[in-house]
Amino acid sequence: MSDINPALETFAQEVDELLTAMEDALLVLEATPDDVDCINSIFRAMHTIKGSAGLFGFDEVVAFTHEAETLLDKVRNNEHLIDAQLIAVLLACKDHTAQIIQHVLSNEDEPLPIALQQQSEALITQLTGTSPVAKNMTSTQENKADHVEVDVNTSDSSDNWIISLAFKQNALRNGMDPLSFIRYLQTLGKIIDVIVSMPTSLRMEEMEPEDCFLNFKIVFNSRADKKTIEEVFEFAEDDCNIIILPPHSRQEHYLQLLEHFPEDQLKRLGEMLIEIGALTEKELDCVLKEQGSDHNAIIKPVGEMLIAKNILQQPVIVQALIKQEAIKQKINKEANYIRVDAAKLGYLINLVGELVISDAAIRLIVDKHGLSDVNNVVGAMSHLVEEIRDTALQLRMVQIGETFTRFQRVVHDVSKELGKQIQLQITGGEAELDKTIVEKINDPLTHLIRNSLDHGIETPEERIQAGKPEKGIIQLNAYHDSGHIVIQISDDGKGIDSEKIVAKAISKGLVKPDQILSQTEIYNLIFEPGLSTKEEASNLSGRGVGMDVVKRNIEALRGSVSVDSELGLGTTVTIYLPLTLAIIDGFMVEAQKERYIIPLNMVEECVEMNSTEWKIDHVQHYVNLRGQVLPYLRLGDFFHNNKKHQATQRESLVVVRFGEEKAGFVVDELHGENQTVIKPLGMLFENLKGIGGATVLGSGDVALILDVQGLIQYAKKRVSPTLALSMTD
Repeated sequence: MSDINPALETFAQEVDELLTAMEDALLVLEATPDDVDCINSIFRAMHTIKGSAGLFGFDEVVAFTHEAETLLDKVRNNEHLIDAQLIAVLLACKDHTAQIIQHVLSNEDEPLPIALQQQSEALITQLTGTSPVAKNMTSTQENKADHVEVDVNTSDSSDNWIISLAFKQNALRNGMDPLSFIRYLQTLGKIIDVIVSMPTSLRMEEMEPEDCFLNFKIVFNSRADKKTIEEVFEFAEDDCNIIILPPHSRQEHYLQLLEHFPEDQLKRLGEMLIEIGALTEKELDCVLKEQGSDHNAIIKPVGEMLIAKNILQQPVIVQALIKQEAIKQKINKEANYIRVDAAKLGYLINLVGELVISDAAIRLIVDKHGLSDVNNVVGAMSHLVEEIRDTALQLRMVQIGETFTRFQRVVHDVSKELGKQIQLQITGGEAELDKTIVEKINDPLTHLIRNSLDHGIETPEERIQAGKPEKGIIQLNAYHDSGHIVIQISDDGKGIDSEKIVAKAISKGLVKPDQILSQTEIYNLIFEPGLSTKEEASNLSGRGVGMDVVKRNIEALRGSVSVDSELGLGTTVTIYLPLTLAIIDGFMVEAQKERYIIPLNMVEECVEMNSTEWKIDHVQHYVNLRGQVLPYLRLGDFFHNNKKHQATQRESLVVVRFGEEKAGFVVDELHGENQTVIKPLGMLFENLKGIGGATVLGSGDVALILDVQGLIQYAKKRVSPTLALSMTD
């Protein structure tokens, strides 16, 4: 894709967006098949792709999308019903369109592979009910019939075209035969009535035998379009004034076409009306010539002239103007956005990080040398740096809803494969987080949703037997919590049997038979490699491979995952993730002359460790803080276990929280808030326990960023099992 020109790259991006919108709309149609907006969205996707592909000469794409567009047009006009079978075919068409486009972009000069050609033919057959070969054989014969033979019996005789013909005085001299046009008109439909008139002011003595003073008003019933009818009088246009007024049904059709007119490009009023077939190019040329002929007169708008000349009805003009204004507003709105290369944005974030470090260094020098006269300037600069930091990070924040919506297709396909009825409900899609995290969380979410589909939701028969509705529900929810984003995957399935998990874990040697485990610890065994309670493996799950990878990938993003379940009622998987991986607000502490950074959003409070207001158990390693039992950990002892701890005059307890779990970190000094640029650890240090990264301080020293989740787990393991159970439950 990197070798193609910018125009093709834009085309590829546009197609990807259109196909995604098409898939989303198709999945919505499953629940609401009469949703007009979704039907129009699908039609617009195929229509726009077909038009754009035609500009680049991608005939294979045009040919295939044309068939889908034709069928969708019938659906829009209520000529074809949309059902689950058609939705499945259109989803396959969406996937196939993506494959064709990928091929033509990569191999512009090569024909489609045989496999893709056969797939195109198979899908066209499903769409039209006729194979492309048979269709091509009869197309030549049917083409003429389409323009000549009209089923008059199926036409509404009260809904007719009105054709006004006013022949000029020299028409007969120029070889025109007015009756010949009327006779030929009958090949396109049925003439209901012809009204002949002559100028009332005409005097017999002024007439010449070769003069023509005939005016015809023809009531005509036909399914032909306006352009086809106009072509009947193509050779008479210089000797006749022609006005073709559409029937009422055509007016309704034009209004519908205008309502769903493509909004990708702003067009003039006349161009819009020509595109929907309400106006012909000749009619527009006549109006424009008349508009510019009198330079002294006030120029009338084209729409007003079309109404005045009885070429089009007012509702069509009004609807076209409304649509034109809507397109103009949409384009103006889109003009406020630009596409930015993710690599350039990442480079900008890195530069902002270096700016934050430089700002800290300047403040350190000012404080060290007592430069009070520059304090105000440094303070203002620090404020600007903070604003730049926040704005730069916001540029890379995206809503998670787009990622969630993609799983509609996963649920649709897998539920059909498993013979289950499952609905995906999405809430909190507006929650934002860093684009890099969104990209990396997609695979873990896919695995968790597939597990819910396969393990969690029962078959319709099992659900009815359990007193549940046939259709199972999977919920995807996201919300912000203390500087984190929380993602929950819930289902109303059969839940997790904790006894089976324990039995399997004992057989695998993961736990001892007499070991006491809390419910949380039991459920966390699911993330151990090779553990699965499913009796029979399938192509989706059941081999115990994947959940350990899910946990590892989430923890690599400095996040955590936990499971909660109730047998027979369902399961909820909760994921905690930081909002960004680049720059955070940190809280700096010191233990045994080493400085550490704790993410500020995880700090609950700081208290004096040696206070007499609460009980401290140095053997069990817990503190009773205002009635709440918390495990605690001395950071100095943990990171310097080869040194004997010497208590300082005064120690502080920093209470931290990650998700639903809390603990206390004992430190020697508190240094307060610090803007922290997260630097990844090298391969040599990436497995250090309790460390999640590093940062450079203003002094140039390196401070380690604490892995709060890992340290809380370590602190909990040091207390007795009975006490740990009370902390969890």
